Amino acid sequence: MDKRYVLGVDLGTTAIKVGLFDEKGQKVRTATQEYQLLTPQALWVEQTPQTYWDSFKAALANVLDHCNVDRNKIEALSVSAQGETLVFLDKRGEPLYNFIVWMDNRAQEESEMLMEAFDQKTLHKATGQTCMVPLSPAPKTLWFKRNYPQRFEKIDKILLIEDYFFWRMGGGFYGEGSLWCTSFMWDINTHGWWRPMVDYLGLSIDQLPELVESGTPIGTILPHIAKELGLPETLKLVMGGLDQACGAIGVGNVTPGIFSESTGAALVVCTMTDHIIFDETGELSCFYSAIPGQYMIHAYGSGGIAYKWLRDALCSEESAIEGRGGPSAYQLMDEQAKKAPAGSEGLVVLPHFQGAGPPDTNQYAKCMMYGLGLQHTKAHVIRSFMEGVAMTVCRMVGASEELMGEPVKEIRSLSGGAKSELWCQIKADALGKPVVTMKNTQDAACLGAALIAGVAAGIWPSVAEAALEIVRLDKTFQPKAENKPAYEDLMKKYLLLTGALNELAQQL
Repeated sequence: MDKRYVLGVDLGTTAIKVGLFDEKGQKVRTATQEYQLLTPQALWVEQTPQTYWDSFKAALANVLDHCNVDRNKIEALSVSAQGETLVFLDKRGEPLYNFIVWMDNRAQEESEMLMEAFDQKTLHKATGQTCMVPLSPAPKTLWFKRNYPQRFEKIDKILLIEDYFFWRMGGGFYGEGSLWCTSFMWDINTHGWWRPMVDYLGLSIDQLPELVESGTPIGTILPHIAKELGLPETLKLVMGGLDQACGAIGVGNVTPGIFSESTGAALVVCTMTDHIIFDETGELSCFYSAIPGQYMIHAYGSGGIAYKWLRDALCSEESAIEGRGGPSAYQLMDEQAKKAPAGSEGLVVLPHFQGAGPPDTNQYAKCMMYGLGLQHTKAHVIRSFMEGVAMTVCRMVGASEELMGEPVKEIRSLSGGAKSELWCQIKADALGKPVVTMKNTQDAACLGAALIAGVAAGIWPSVAEAALEIVRLDKTFQPKAENKPAYEDLMKKYLLLTGALNELAQQL
């Protein structure tokens, strides 16, 4: 029997990754193409549409040119996508502005305006989201309307990055709930557009994509795009999902009771539920899953982007060694961090490079380092960044446990942060719970998207069944009791500093 293949594409914040998988869910090859974000001024984060497309083409070409697979046997493609990153297109399909990336925080005034127009309880009950923040598409759209009114009048379509890629590949305008649920334009109760917000922004439903469920086939690839990409004209395009939803699928987080933690550019903790849960404390949002009918309790914040900044700004020596063919800069940074003790001798980092997410939501929060003394070395600084992210994970898991009403037994770790055994161990020690990596941890988002594509192609009966069958345990990091006091002390300091920062941030 001839093998069958599917493609999973992960549209990440700082890189695009393409993965090719066979009918057993086994990886044939993956490739990643990084790119630099555009930061024209403070709080602004953008990217050009062409950069995304060119990066996708480069990663795809790497896979196809080195996989030794009959391309005509590649049956379907689906996408895992970063949330909240949007673009405005005119009637010719030309962008009216760069993509405004999810972590962009320029729309602070617009966010406050929308919170005045719609009270928090109304927003939460309609959309599942607890707090309007500038990174959401609604305030970003309002910012564009207020700052570029003439361009706003020319908008034919508003698309998130997943929708844009499928339009480029297939010619249709489609969106789905797991990505649009954080837009404040999507109704979590009806799975349709929330008209009060759409109307307030001065939009029409026609300017938004047609909503379908994740896993819905939306046609085949356009012939000229198939030729451009080197893919078969029979390739089926299948609606994908939010990167965290696809990543959860890729590590087997497909049923209630399993928690996953992703330290990519963003830090995310999520768990599945089979019904909508509204958090009356206003801390945690309820997201839609990439598995129709399931929802996610989902907390997010800055994660690997903080560690990447540290690498680029302060670890040029490690980057130079990597450039000369040595170990990766991140591996070398890990080796440095091992020289510092748990707790980094009182050095505390709040890793909020683009505001803080739930349960300590604060759009004005900035990265903070406290306690730096003459005794501290580069090793302490590196470890303190890792521990700062671990403290954020603890806050997210604790709030999720309280809302769900059941304790977390283990955390499944994915994305780039899971490559670091030291970081996994720090998280386990800080949480006091096992942290588990899966054999496909690094490819989780691509695999999740590929499984969605494969189900639509008839390779597997359901996404959940395929995930539970394919995903395999790799390593387990048990918490070390001797580090518990250091991390309990660090958490006390983290919470005190978080409270102080919340009071100061708006004044500074």
